This record gives sequence, C-alpha cells and structure tokens, in this order.
Amino acid sequence: MKDRQVQKQFGKHAEKYVTSELHAKGADLYKLVSIAGLTGKEVVLDIATGGGHVANALAPQAKSVVALDLTTNMLEAAKGFLEGNGRTNVTFVQGNSESLPFESGTFDIVTCRIAAHHFPNVKNFVQEASRVLKQDGTFLFIDNVVPESVEFDQFYNEVEKQRDPSHFRAWKKSEWIGMMEEVGFEIHEWYRFEKTFKFDNWCERMGVEEDVQQAIAEQLLSSSSAHYEKFRIRTDEGKVVSFQGESVLVKAKKINL
Repeated sequence: MKDRQVQKQFGKHAEKYVTSELHAKGADLYKLVSIAGLTGKEVVLDIATGGGHVANALAPQAKSVVALDLTTNMLEAAKGFLEGNGRTNVTFVQGNSESLPFESGTFDIVTCRIAAHHFPNVKNFVQEASRVLKQDGTFLFIDNVVPESVEFDQFYNEVEKQRDPSHFRAWKKSEWIGMMEEVGFEIHEWYRFEKTFKFDNWCERMGVEEDVQQAIAEQLLSSSSAHYEKFRIRTDEGKVVSFQGESVLVKAKKINL
C-alpha cells in the first residue's frame, strides 16, 4: 500500500524533482561528493535516486553507478537527465529500498539522499544498505531530520504529512545513528544543513490542492512563538513565506561485528 502511494505521488511529479533547485544543488550534495573519496574504481549504488542528482554527481568519479528507484516515471526522468549529461556508466534499476535486488557485498559505496522519510521500514533499509556493501564499504546518507523535542518532532511530521501523503516520518538524528550502529556501521563523519522551504514552491512541487495548502498555512501561522523561533517561520501580510528544517549527512563505514 505504501509503495503504491509513493509511486503515485512521485510518478506525477518526477520532472519537478529533476529540475528542483533544492534537490539539484545544495551544500549537502557538494559535501557528499567531497567526502566520498572516489578513486575511479568504485561501484556505487544510489538508493531512491529520485531525479538522479547524486548519481549524476558521482558518475564521473566512479567506475560505475546503479541508480535505483521504486517509481518507473522517476527512473525514466533520471535516465533522461543523466544521459543528457553524457553519463554512460550508470544503469537504472527499479526496486525497493527495504529489499534490495542485489547480492550481498556488491558495492563499494551506497548512497541515499533526501528520500528515507518515505520509507515505512527504515531499519530494513539500513540493514539492506549494510548487506549489499563490501566489508569496509562506505554508506553516505542524507535526509531531513527532526529535533529531539517530541513536540517539535510531531509538529514537523504533521506538516510534512499534510503536504505529502507519501511522507512516512522524518527521524531524529539520534535515531539514525542508533539504527546504523545496531547493524554494524561506524559513524565517521556527520554534518548538519539548514534547509529553507519557500512555502509556495514547497507546496507546488507536490501539487498540493489549494484547500490543503491553506490548512498547512493556517497550522504554521497559528503555531506558538517557540515554533516560530525553532522553525524560522517567516510571514508577510498574513501569508507564510518560508520556514526552516534541517538535514544531516552521515558518512559511515561497514565493519565486522
């Protein structure tokens, strides 16, 4: 059921994710590339490739890249984007992040950027990322996260769920680190990035209906001063202009347990 919801939601808006500034660029993407440590010999898997931006950035420095996504339309959009950029060492595979269609120990590097908040079984995803990595392989993970506060956690996830029904949950930083360490990853580096969501564009990218957009705006506008401060909610003449979230980039290594 959740898979079909994700496929429906992203199938309709695949091209928007290829052209989205928030996904196509960003300090997090540049940092991921800089810490990947590619030498030209690595086989890379990009889980939930979306518009293909990570695959596109890593392909010139890798031996080969596999771009995996659940949604056919998204894969087609990513394929057109990468082939248009002359990337000839990327293959495209439809598959589920929580049950990867690859043998154990296949990849030198596994990446996943701004996607895991759609996964209903993130522990399976982390376990699968570890399984398909070679020993001492690198996991480069980026996703939106929530504050440790239960109140702020619930607020952010409620707002995201209204905007995008395929959103499952943004997790806390501590939860991600715990899940990774439980399956044998060592955390080597992590970085925090502020993300400013321009309200109209943020809604438009998911094709949010006018009444739903208004409901989300009302929730933001009527929130407490603590929420205004934490999420940097900006308004103009009674309208929401933007608010702020955060993401993390984690570099982890697969080790023997």
